[in-house]
Amino acid sequence: MFRFNPRNADDIFAEFFGFSSPFGGMGGGGGGPGMRSSSRSFGGMFGDDIFSSYGEGRPTMNQTLRKAPPIENKLPCSLEELYKGTTKKMKISREIADASGKTLPVEEILTIDIKPGWKKGTKITFPEKGNEQPNVIPADLVFIIDEKPHSTFSREGNDLVVTQRISLAEALTGYTVHLTTLDGRTLTIPITTVIHPIYEEVVPKEGMPIPKEPSKRGNLRIKFNIKFPTRLTAEQKTGIKKLLAP
Repeated sequence: MFRFNPRNADDIFAEFFGFSSPFGGMGGGGGGPGMRSSSRSFGGMFGDDIFSSYGEGRPTMNQTLRKAPPIENKLPCSLEELYKGTTKKMKISREIADASGKTLPVEEILTIDIKPGWKKGTKITFPEKGNEQPNVIPADLVFIIDEKPHSTFSREGNDLVVTQRISLAEALTGYTVHLTTLDGRTLTIPITTVIHPIYEEVVPKEGMPIPKEPSKRGNLRIKFNIKFPTRLTAEQKTGIKKLLAP
């Protein structure tokens, strides 16, 4: 007599492939007591790195992109440029990758708008303007403001500082300061008080612009270097004593 002898689907799978079904109980009634779990993952049929060779030069599912460290360059600026603001054009050369992963040299012009009052150390960042490489996010290109030395002024925060060299006679009898500002104006500042070695004349709102408050400025601070005589005659000493006597 012919008998129909059905076999479990898991047995057929194991006989054909040489290992148990990864799906566990393919034909054994779903989640019933007769279900057998797979001894190997389904991915093992194709190897563990099934996605690792997808696309030459492209990031894979098993890889994480890293970003190249930033490239920093100093950008020297004069005090006049930082006082008034300016625009600088910077030519850069870098390598970019085409669709095949091949790198090609290119040149670009970057525009940097320098705002009035920017300080030394201010950073301007151009994201991902470094060289392109496979599986690497290009570096950011960073320009850092640097101040060129000035022949007349120095900067302290938002203040401008200038030192005037004067004689002892001028310190005692009065002195007038004449200055050309960073934007080309002429200042005339008379000082009628006695100027001592640590005296400082402060002129409000003649310093550097304040970036976050463009309508405001720091102060101009005038310091003095008093030139004392190296010798006096007896007659001069007597005259000074009479003049300065209480």
